[in-house]
Amino acid sequence: MNKLATMVANIYKLPSFMQQSALSYSIGNVVKFVGTAGIWFEKMTPNEVIVTLKNRRKVQNHIKQVHAAATALLVETATGMVVGMNLPDDKIPLMQSMTVLYTRRSQGQQRAVATLSQEAIAQFHELDKGNVVVPVALTDETGTEVVEALMQWAWIPKKRKA
Repeated sequence: MNKLATMVANIYKLPSFMQQSALSYSIGNVVKFVGTAGIWFEKMTPNEVIVTLKNRRKVQNHIKQVHAAATALLVETATGMVVGMNLPDDKIPLMQSMTVLYTRRSQGQQRAVATLSQEAIAQFHELDKGNVVVPVALTDETGTEVVEALMQWAWIPKKRKA
């Protein structure tokens, strides 16, 4: 288990009513942009990460919906965290490419669900470096999928200090 997965496991030892707040605060404190945007962590497991973003003024565009950049941040956060839950501590995750196609106008809050297969997780441990496409679904508060996202994450070994 890596450092992130250990931290999350410790948070899940807290009473259930505290877990989402503790996850959201802890991640937002480390990844400042995530905290600034107000991304809320509903669930973090090695196979699935669920995050939400309320349609609040600080993340809105000129037509009062969640800004395109905030939407991209939401899918990047979900996919990055599911990779982070599984990547050994001696490797560094890197966003290799992201394609976000905005297919419908978003209404209200957005929710991203990122998943990883056991096969993808095994690659993190078997290969020193590589890449994986992380499936993610992003819906608005009506349950409608509003983007199609292709998020490709890579990993490389950390450089050892001499």
